[in-house]
Amino acid sequence: MAENEVSDDVAVIDLSADFRDEHDDFVYGLPELQRERIQEAVRIANPGCFATSIQLALLPLAKAGKLTDAVQVSAITGSTGAGQALVPTTGFTWRNNNVSIYKAFTHQHLAEIRQSLTQLDPDFSHAINFVPYRGDYTRGIMANVYTPFSGTLDEAKQLYKNYYGSHPFTHVSDAPIDVKQVVNTNKCLLHLEVHDGQLLITSIIDNLTKGASGQAVQNLNLVFGLPEDTGLRLKSVAF
Repeated sequence: MAENEVSDDVAVIDLSADFRDEHDDFVYGLPELQRERIQEAVRIANPGCFATSIQLALLPLAKAGKLTDAVQVSAITGSTGAGQALVPTTGFTWRNNNVSIYKAFTHQHLAEIRQSLTQLDPDFSHAINFVPYRGDYTRGIMANVYTPFSGTLDEAKQLYKNYYGSHPFTHVSDAPIDVKQVVNTNKCLLHLEVHDGQLLITSIIDNLTKGASGQAVQNLNLVFGLPEDTGLRLKSVAF
């Protein structure tokens, strides 16, 4: 962007982390957070994959002012979430029959997660303790997120269903969920449980679609006034 002159009427959707803090007139491209701003923008910063999954688990709580304590996150991603660089931990022989953690408490997506949560709840200042895992599979993210919650399970479900009611790709499932339900789709599925005053939110996405190129197409649709799901009616491998 610095080396090339780009007309103001040319839409740019950037999948790197360079513009997620919204400088240089970029808008953070998480439709479930700010669909209206995206519709008026021409420069979109696509969110990170872990960030998408974790934020979708937390946005309704932030909006309702119910993030009252630290947030704990344990999340796993497939080998395609490791980027393009050839490093030992992305190879099949290393990944096969293997699981490991990396960047515990320091993952780069924490900054954009906190940015979005404080956008909805300016008083949120609690820790987000995030432990990412490398999984022994190719694609998909499962994030298990928990935090103190004083309500009932039914109240939590209603809060989430109300928040995501107008969003075509994020759904609350009453039944337990697994990663294959979202692979090859642009969906995020959420499952809620309450245990001893803790709300557990399980969030699953495909890191290559809702976590990357699918969300970019979703943002493109919003920028150009197309139906939000155009080109994204994809089929899961589970059915």
